[in-house]
Amino acid sequence: MAIKIKLKKSLVGRKDSHIATAHSLGLKKIGSQTVQPDNAATKGKLHHISYLVEVTTADDN
Repeated sequence: MAIKIKLKKSLVGRKDSHIATAHSLGLKKIGSQTVQPDNAATKGKLHHISYLVEVTTADDN
C-alpha cells in the first residue's frame, strides 16, 4: 500500500524542522507530489507537517 502526498502550502517562513521533514519526503515546491510507503515512519512525518500537505491513497494500476 502506498500514499500520494502533495505539498499545498509554501515552505517559506516555516520552522527548519518542518522544511527538513518536507524535503525528506521529496517535497520542495508547492504542487510537488511524491508516492511514499504507508508505514509508521511516513505517518509520523505527515503528522509533523499535516497543515502543509494533502494526502490521498495512491492507485496501484
